[in-house]
Amino acid sequence: MEQALVIAAHGSHLNAESSTPTFSHADTVRATGAFSEVRESFWKEEPHFREALRTVDAEEVYLVPLFISEGYFTEQVIPREFRLEEWDPELWDSDGTSADVATLTAGDTGQTVHYCGPVGTHDSMSDVIVQRAKSVTDDPDVGDGVGLAVVGHGTERNENSAKAIEYHADRIAEQDRFDEVKALFMDEDPEVDDVTDFFDSEDSEAHSASGRSHGRRPCEDVVVVPLFIADGYHTQEDIPEDMGLCEDYRDGWDVPETVDGHRIWYAGAVGTEPLMADVVLERTADAGADVSAAIEQIRGESGAGPAAGNNLQ
Repeated sequence: MEQALVIAAHGSHLNAESSTPTFSHADTVRATGAFSEVRESFWKEEPHFREALRTVDAEEVYLVPLFISEGYFTEQVIPREFRLEEWDPELWDSDGTSADVATLTAGDTGQTVHYCGPVGTHDSMSDVIVQRAKSVTDDPDVGDGVGLAVVGHGTERNENSAKAIEYHADRIAEQDRFDEVKALFMDEDPEVDDVTDFFDSEDSEAHSASGRSHGRRPCEDVVVVPLFIADGYHTQEDIPEDMGLCEDYRDGWDVPETVDGHRIWYAGAVGTEPLMADVVLERTADAGADVSAAIEQIRGESGAGPAAGNNLQ
């Protein structure tokens, strides 16, 4: 039976670049030949969620949300717009970061839809964050003597928004690759505005989002990776100004930029990293798709190493 992939992303009426990572990752997956069809769909752009399945000939579809966290869009909007009438969030049996897959029938087309958890909470996203640090520093061995800040939006309206950020920060910290790893936020504590404070002191436990501290020397170099799907207002305007990389984002900033005696390597949105296509495929693999060869191909081309989602090489 032929199998198709549909990627569901937010999109934007205001930011023309918002959909660029989605199309890019879809093209990467398409080039592997892993699926008979690969379709992009959006909430705020065309092609829209509601029409996506009608453009697919295959009777079996893997639906992957290109979103960072579980919440309103993954639990309400996408299932409603794709007419997954049997959907219930309990089918994922998730604690906020462990959504896997629910197999449902689309109410209007009758297709079998394997509804996967969002890319942002998959274990292999930790690999993408590390890869992003490699890319921005141009150092495949980056880590020793370097701090890593994983930055999320954060919001009191959705507790899972912070959970995804903290989950990956904790996973990467456990690998003992970077001297310090912090989860920071735009709209809740600990805030990215104070990024240099969190890498200043040997005794940084008070600043640690996870409550853990390595107790090492201050980190002169800090890589900042925003856990956003696309570059836009937050990643290209708010965060650089908040961190002090520039007074006005329109003036630009250097990479690295020196702030309070630290070199800040600002990576931009994690979703623009080419290895994100691997996370999409990993989600479908967990749902039963035979895509192992495609995963190895993408990870090989990116230089990320073997596919496992937990290597963090």
